[in-house]
Amino acid sequence: MKSEQEAGLAIEKYADMVRRICVVHLKNYHDAEDVFQDVFLKYILYEKPFESDVHEKAWLIRVTINACKDNLKSFFKKKVTSIYELVQEPSYIDETSFDTLEAVLQLPQKYRNVIYLFYFEGYTAVEIAGILGRKENTIYTWLSRGREQLKSALGGEPYGK
Repeated sequence: MKSEQEAGLAIEKYADMVRRICVVHLKNYHDAEDVFQDVFLKYILYEKPFESDVHEKAWLIRVTINACKDNLKSFFKKKVTSIYELVQEPSYIDETSFDTLEAVLQLPQKYRNVIYLFYFEGYTAVEIAGILGRKENTIYTWLSRGREQLKSALGGEPYGK
């Protein structure tokens, strides 16, 4: 179990990243906050030491993505509709990037993951392949297809033309 100081440092260092991943996957700020708490609880309870900061960050990304997937496929999520469907823009997203983020949120999940990790978190395709457990060429294909869909959604020319 991690100490209070270790948990505080991790939250300070990775909170924004984890929250953004949650919002990108769940498309709902309130569900994102729930998953955010679950992720850091798992972090606190994780007993093995991390090899490096890069390993710690990759572990948090993987746990966050899996927690989001679990949230989306939960029985409660599938069978219950909230009375309050809030279409509220989170305060940490500026207006200029909101259209782009909205277009990314509309992508299929596999493209959404790689586009987010590549452009928002700055990972290379090789690193994304390791994080997502996919082949490197699959990541390149998903990036290309995701870019094509984003260009189309944002009214630009098709990628590479």
